[in-house]
Amino acid sequence: MLLSKNTINFSNYRNIVVLTGAGVSVASGLPPYRGPGGLWNNINPDDHADLAVLENNPGAVWELSGIERKTLENAKPNVAHIALAEFESKLFSSQQFTLITQNIDGLHQQAGSQNVIEIHGNLHRTKCSNTDCSLEPYIDHLSYKETVPQCPLCGSILRPDIVLFGEYLPVKEEWLSKRALRDCDLFIAIGTSGTVSPASQFVRSADYSGARTILINLEPMKPKNPYFQEEYLGLAEEIVPILFGNNDGN
Repeated sequence: MLLSKNTINFSNYRNIVVLTGAGVSVASGLPPYRGPGGLWNNINPDDHADLAVLENNPGAVWELSGIERKTLENAKPNVAHIALAEFESKLFSSQQFTLITQNIDGLHQQAGSQNVIEIHGNLHRTKCSNTDCSLEPYIDHLSYKETVPQCPLCGSILRPDIVLFGEYLPVKEEWLSKRALRDCDLFIAIGTSGTVSPASQFVRSADYSGARTILINLEPMKPKNPYFQEEYLGLAEEIVPILFGNNDGN
């Protein structure tokens, strides 16, 4: 479909929900997980990003997280992150904007986005693997290449504060996401395939609420998700500034 700055009249919508995936951060120098140049093309997530691996070989989890933390050292928000942050700042007080992200890089917050729900956690944080421990997640940029860190309070292993394969989404973030989707009238997914959970479930919920649903992605959906009503193909850093850059009070 053809795209212009007038594709969406945002003043017509009161509750806007945006879901972002790895495609939003590619222009910041971060590889996607799937597709061309994807991280999973060279690294098996079953060996480095699964809950069972954390329990049996936590060093393997830290090996991957260390690589990703090193990559994040020089990553900066790109024009897509900035456009979304500026868009949020210009909304009317009567409008609600929720940014749900699958990304763990924290770049949306660095760009200035305020209402961000990190459903997969944040790689910049470390927490205790013991759910009964009182240690609060804390900012941590260390890679732990040689030793697995231990909790200073209970002695359990520490882990990156991210969602691994085999884990449920964090309860609070999942609840906040569902609440936003329940009331939304415009849902836009950016830089995500739209065919796997949670994107596939979120757009279904938005469609059920009667929202206009749009997918922005580099490649078309295969198979197509019937709950996306519109699809725009291209780079997030090219499409997002055009689509969201016409929000000067609408």
